[in-house]
Amino acid sequence: MIIIEKLYVNEIPTLHIVKKEYYDQTLPYIQFIHGFTSAKEHNLHFAYNLAEKGFRVVLPDCLYHGERDEGYRKMELNIRFWDIVVKTIDEIKIIKDYFENRQMIDPEKIGLVGTSMGGITTLGALRKYPWIHTAVSLMGMPYYEKFAQYTIDEVKRSGYNLPLTEDEIASLLYQLEQLDLSKEPEKLNNRPLMFWHSKQDNVVPYEYSYRFYEKIKKMYQKDAEKLAYISDEKSGHKVSREAMLKTVDWFEKYMLHKQRV
Repeated sequence: MIIIEKLYVNEIPTLHIVKKEYYDQTLPYIQFIHGFTSAKEHNLHFAYNLAEKGFRVVLPDCLYHGERDEGYRKMELNIRFWDIVVKTIDEIKIIKDYFENRQMIDPEKIGLVGTSMGGITTLGALRKYPWIHTAVSLMGMPYYEKFAQYTIDEVKRSGYNLPLTEDEIASLLYQLEQLDLSKEPEKLNNRPLMFWHSKQDNVVPYEYSYRFYEKIKKMYQKDAEKLAYISDEKSGHKVSREAMLKTVDWFEKYMLHKQRV
């Protein structure tokens, strides 16, 4: 039996999914970060399939999403996009520490996966946290500084009054530079990383993630199987069932069947 437990970790609404018979055991752990305007419940199919394999899975609500919704319209939420990403990266550690302090997770087997905004967040977290063992980015990209400048320019072009001064924008871009994996790809340190992206994605451009994959391939020459890129021809900005199954297979391969090198 798979159980779904609702928790509040430092007031962060969180779903905890695990096989009932494994509840009190120390298990490999995966945190799943949802996409922009989504919520934790929307990815329970991922959590179920991962829990079936023997993982402890956690789905949190990101800032201003799900139970943390503060009623912002989409444009207002767009302006806060990078605040959400930065806050979520901080909260990844808070939630991980909660379970680690209870000896419920194996600190050597910690996985991270996310869709869209969650995939973007995953790549920033890989730069910041060396304890992430294995990761999957679904429709994400690592170019924080470039993409932030692009989104800021888009808001300005729309005629919306951007509630940020030039100094605040400069401060934000500096902060994002410190989390931009494209600036320091060596921080990957050969950790297993899979990308999935549709060529028809009109929200997060496919080219961004594929360009980064091509850039880092040479870093994985001795461990080529630890880096994968799956291109989808038709899904658009939507994760396919195949992507979900490939994600489960990836974590099973590197966190259940292999020890960390």
